[in-house]
Amino acid sequence: MIGLLGRKKGMAAVFEDGRHTAVTVLEVGPCPVVQVKTSDRDSYNALQLAFEPVRPKLVTKPRSGHFDKSGVEPHRVLSEFRDFSGDYKPGDILKVDLFEPGDTVHVTGVSKGRGFTGVVKRYGFKTPNQTHGTHESFRGTGSIGAASYPARVWPGKKMPGRMGGVRVTAKNLKVLRVDSENGLIVVKGAVPGATGSLIRIRKAD
Repeated sequence: MIGLLGRKKGMAAVFEDGRHTAVTVLEVGPCPVVQVKTSDRDSYNALQLAFEPVRPKLVTKPRSGHFDKSGVEPHRVLSEFRDFSGDYKPGDILKVDLFEPGDTVHVTGVSKGRGFTGVVKRYGFKTPNQTHGTHESFRGTGSIGAASYPARVWPGKKMPGRMGGVRVTAKNLKVLRVDSENGLIVVKGAVPGATGSLIRIRKAD
């Protein structure tokens, strides 16, 4: 499974086949290979990639030793991609040219945190009429269960609570452009997360 780490640069608009299309610009790589995991030694196959170089003083000693072992400069982020196709070794640099226009990709990020919200915003509940006798509750949850039986609220009931700030994957996004010189990928549609947030991009199976 081919993948890289990057950051969301923001959204823009392009014309594709004469139609106005919303796109997201991603700054991806370069990602050095820090460790190659195999099924014989680690019980699964994966490539451990690094992203965003940092000053050595900002890295803990255990992690610094891990980077020294592979001959890679310290980086801010470490992440694994399982069942990576290709023959790679520690120290190899993976760049944005792994992807081509026309590829279909999955992009994973952490969605924007919205804080504590009600059911109307969190789940799209319908609000009642604002007149004709409606009073006291205009954006409330409504009934959350029966009385004598089961005399409790069922687990999983949609209730007010924390919204956003969770890991989300936008699947099957089309790659429109690849700028190898600047390490940029332009994908069709929206990507989870705020501008500047960390993302994982991988080719669709």
